[in-house]
Amino acid sequence: MKNYVFGVDIGGTTVKLGLFDTQGNVLDKWEIPTRTEDNGSHILPDIAESIREKTKLIDRDSIAGVGVGAPGPIDGDGVVHRAVNLGWGTFSIKDTLEDLLNLPVMAGNDANVAALGEMWMGGGQGCRDLIMVTLGTGVGGGIIVKGKMLTGFTGAGGEIGHMHVEDREEETCNCGNKGCLEQYSSATGITRLANRLLASCDRDSVLRQGEVSAKTVFDAVKARDPLAVEVAEKFGKYLGDTLASIACVVNPETIVIGGGVSKAGEVLIDFIRPNYEKNVFCGSREVKFSLATLGNDAGIYGAAKLVLDMESV
Repeated sequence: MKNYVFGVDIGGTTVKLGLFDTQGNVLDKWEIPTRTEDNGSHILPDIAESIREKTKLIDRDSIAGVGVGAPGPIDGDGVVHRAVNLGWGTFSIKDTLEDLLNLPVMAGNDANVAALGEMWMGGGQGCRDLIMVTLGTGVGGGIIVKGKMLTGFTGAGGEIGHMHVEDREEETCNCGNKGCLEQYSSATGITRLANRLLASCDRDSVLRQGEVSAKTVFDAVKARDPLAVEVAEKFGKYLGDTLASIACVVNPETIVIGGGVSKAGEVLIDFIRPNYEKNVFCGSREVKFSLATLGNDAGIYGAAKLVLDMESV
C-alpha cells in the first residue's frame, strides 16, 4: 500500500522538499541549497540524495513517488524546455530523477504546480477549475481545468505574466518583449507605476517620504493616500482586464491571488474585481476571488498532488 509521497519545489536559491501522506498531510519539510553552478548539473543529484536520506526511515515500497515543480516550460512528459535561472537546457526531469531514485517521478512548471497545490489544499480548495496568479518579483500563473494543469505543447501554458497588455511601453520586460502584464502587476511593476506617477506630478503623497515598494504603496492605499490609490487603480485595471480575458477562455470557478504582493490582503481584490467584472463575459462574472493560503508551501503540495493524480489514473 502506498502511504507516502514527496513534493519538491526547485527555486533559484533553495529547493523546498516535503514528505506527505496520501491524504495531503505534511509529515516533514526541509530545504537544501540550489547549486546552479556547472549548468545546474548538481541540482537533481542533490535532491535525490536528500530524498534517499529520508527514505531510510520509511518503507520504500510504501512511497507513491516524487513530484517536482521547477521554473521554465515543462511539458506533460516531464521534459523541461530550458530553465535559464537554473542553467538547464532541454532534458527530461522525470527520466533523470527516476534513474537516480528508482521511484516514479512527475514534473511540472512551478507556477502551474503551485496552482495545483492551492486547488488541493489552499485558497482554491474544493474547486476544479481555477486561475492562480502569483504576484512577486514577476507575475506567474497557473490554470487548472477539471482538476488538471493546463501545460500546453511545450509546457508554457499559463504564462499569464507575459500576456501583452500595453502597446505604449518603451521598457523591455525580462522576457524580451514590451508591455507585458509583469511590468505593471508584479511587485517591481507596482513600484514602477508609482515612481512614474511620482515623477509626473508634484502632488503630496506619503510615498515621497521614503522607499517606494509594492508594500509601501498598499500601506499608503490603506491610509487613503490619493496618489497611492491611483497607482492601485492602474494595477487593478491591468490585472483585472487580463484575468477577464483569460476567464473568457477557461471559465474558472475561482481566481486565486498569491505571491508576496498578496500579503497586502483583500484590498488587492477590491481593485482587481471591478475591472474584471466590467469586462468579462457574463458566463464568468460570478467567479470567486480568494487569496492563496499555502504561501511558500504551495509548490511542494502541488508537486505531491501531481504524483497522487498519477496514481489515481
